[in-house]
Amino acid sequence: MKKSVLLFSILFFAQYLHAQIVLTYGNNAVNKEEFLKAYNKNKTPVADKEQSVRDYVTLYANFKMKVKEAQLMKLDTLEQLKTDLDNFRHQIEENYMSDERTFKALMDEAFQRSQSDLHVIRYTIPVDDNMDPEDTARRYEDIKGLYEQLKANKPGEEIVMSTDVKLIDMGYVTVFSLPYTFENIIYALKPGQFSAPYRGKKGWHIFQLIDKRKSAGKWKVAQILFTSPDNADEATKSKAAHLADSVYALLQSGSDFASMARIYSDDKLTYLNGGEMPEFGTGKYDYSFEKEVNRLANDGDISAPFHTPFGIHIVKRLSHAAVPDSMTDDALQFELRQKIMQDDRVKAAKDKFATDILSKIGFKVNTTVKPEDLYRYVDTVMIDPETTTAFTQSTISNKVLISFAKGSVKGTDWLNFAKDFKLNGEIYKGETNEQIWEKYKTVAAVDYYRKHLEEYNPEFRYQVQEFREGNMLFEIMERKVWSKASTDTAGLKKYYEANATNYKWAASADVLIMNAISEAAAQQALDSLKAGQNWHDLVDVKQGELQGDSGRFEIAQINGKEDAETGSYSAVVRNADGTATFIKYFKHYPTGEQRSFEDARGMVINDYQTVLEKKWLAELKKKYPVWVNEAVVKSIVKEMGK
Repeated sequence: MKKSVLLFSILFFAQYLHAQIVLTYGNNAVNKEEFLKAYNKNKTPVADKEQSVRDYVTLYANFKMKVKEAQLMKLDTLEQLKTDLDNFRHQIEENYMSDERTFKALMDEAFQRSQSDLHVIRYTIPVDDNMDPEDTARRYEDIKGLYEQLKANKPGEEIVMSTDVKLIDMGYVTVFSLPYTFENIIYALKPGQFSAPYRGKKGWHIFQLIDKRKSAGKWKVAQILFTSPDNADEATKSKAAHLADSVYALLQSGSDFASMARIYSDDKLTYLNGGEMPEFGTGKYDYSFEKEVNRLANDGDISAPFHTPFGIHIVKRLSHAAVPDSMTDDALQFELRQKIMQDDRVKAAKDKFATDILSKIGFKVNTTVKPEDLYRYVDTVMIDPETTTAFTQSTISNKVLISFAKGSVKGTDWLNFAKDFKLNGEIYKGETNEQIWEKYKTVAAVDYYRKHLEEYNPEFRYQVQEFREGNMLFEIMERKVWSKASTDTAGLKKYYEANATNYKWAASADVLIMNAISEAAAQQALDSLKAGQNWHDLVDVKQGELQGDSGRFEIAQINGKEDAETGSYSAVVRNADGTATFIKYFKHYPTGEQRSFEDARGMVINDYQTVLEKKWLAELKKKYPVWVNEAVVKSIVKEMGK
């Protein structure tokens, strides 16, 4: 009876698995879960969902056959592909090395905080571990006294005048602007409230919340900087101010901002790019700078010259984006995740994660090894860290200290870790050998889990598989189709001759196309060419600002005009990225002229690649016959709500 039940269970499970198969190719199968992962990642809005699914079944079958062939050719063992895969693995593995529930809570918290900016004042007095006890005590009394007077509603500006406490107006800050411990303190305050004294690494702090506003979003600006620091002499300051006023007057009269930045700006990081700064949000730069940027109401607005501790600035607003108000925004989720991964707040998620994985990985400490031996041999090693005898000849060197489901660490691993830890002045803070052993147990567990991530995390396994297969596909397509087509000159010419009627010119012209970094630069180039300057010479002189390309192009391809006169120029056209283009026409050609093989070579290669790929796919289908499970395909379509 038991055997019958077992047999029935096995048969039922096998039928269930078969029922989830979408397609097979040869002896290989693609199940529903894998297919839907790929389909949903690559799908686009369509009117006919059933046709979309069926088309993707064909595409995915072709993809899997090509990858299978690449595996048989052992392309995945190529050193470059192995290196690429290792690099990719290292890039994404950190996303899977923390507790997801704790991480989600951090994501939600960061999102909520991103919705507002806080105007904060910080009262601070420095303290360090090397101070005399009397100085340390006095400074604590100063910060404590300030706190008591703030509670008595006395103005902070008046209180600090009689102490060593400094008042710092931090301006507006937002999530990720400050260390996480500071951020937690200020986001717990309401406008007007102040925190209790907090002892940080370098001093005592009190935070006071002055104002709370809706997030100001992110700005993209360009600036012209005139260096005039606060400690400069009066002559330097006067000269910078005069120059700033003169440039501002030129801008007001219509001069190009980018050109002015390249000529006058002292900002060595941005002047070559027309003054454009990376996009930034609240808390990124000095409050005096952000305050002026926030006053620019519209894209294209230009500020009057204003001072900051770094000099005199003229700023042009290029664009502004509000902070998304929904966690469903993909770009916001990606940004928050990346910032959390690089922030000290992720430690809580990592600590919980390290505890949770112990049972999964079969973590077990060898209790037959005495703790005193673990610690004693560390001390022996540290007497002469360069000598290897203590590593190889101690009684614990070859003993397994920690075992896992599929591996272990031995005494030499522990001794090397302890030695490296103690010799690293940045991380070693006088911990005992026992404390270092506790750290090592966590490090060893996490390191083992990291190396076996595919076994424990299906999503990570899928991402790695997707990358591996994508690389293999690229390599085999390069060998079987792309390179083969481009180097087969005889085959290309034969294909061209058989299909010459497909390679005719539409309306076309011999033209010169000039691209410039700005409208002003394009207009200057246009004026120079009209004045008789050779375009090659002009491009040589204006390297980095101008590019030129001459040849025969189809009119539609260059957005040109069929009726443009020979020798004429188009108007300067500004492109979406701020660059500008104009065209000079030399000669027009009517529609229908036959392209020579050389003129058509690029198009012939593309078409010939398609021919070679179809021929190769036909061979693969004979080698790996494809079967599609209609019942599962129909169920997928039904679930999508045709």
